[in-house]
Amino acid sequence: MGLSTHVLDTMHGTPAAGMQVVLYETHGDVATLVKRITLNADGRNPDGPLYGDGELKAGTYRLSFDVGGYFRARGVQLPEPPFLNQVQLDFGVADPSQHYHVPLLVSPWSYSTYRGS
Repeated sequence: MGLSTHVLDTMHGTPAAGMQVVLYETHGDVATLVKRITLNADGRNPDGPLYGDGELKAGTYRLSFDVGGYFRARGVQLPEPPFLNQVQLDFGVADPSQHYHVPLLVSPWSYSTYRGS
């Protein structure tokens, strides 16, 4: 049923509008670029799911979130190097007939994720 993501900025209590996100398919140590997106005002892909119905395949994937760039753009003073810069989430899709939603809750100092619905 597809793959989607959603990012919430827990420091400001808002969606992470403008954050850059990159999706890769992974095979061992090899990561193949699928797409680059900029999150919309709701902290989501403006084009909808990253993979739509019937497009998602069983396998392993990586979402890379530009957390450091996002918080710098919001005017947050970060140390150099920042504690969190690129947050990479590696995950597996066992049953592509189900929907996989990968949300990220993030601040400059912490993040949390889970398999959502």
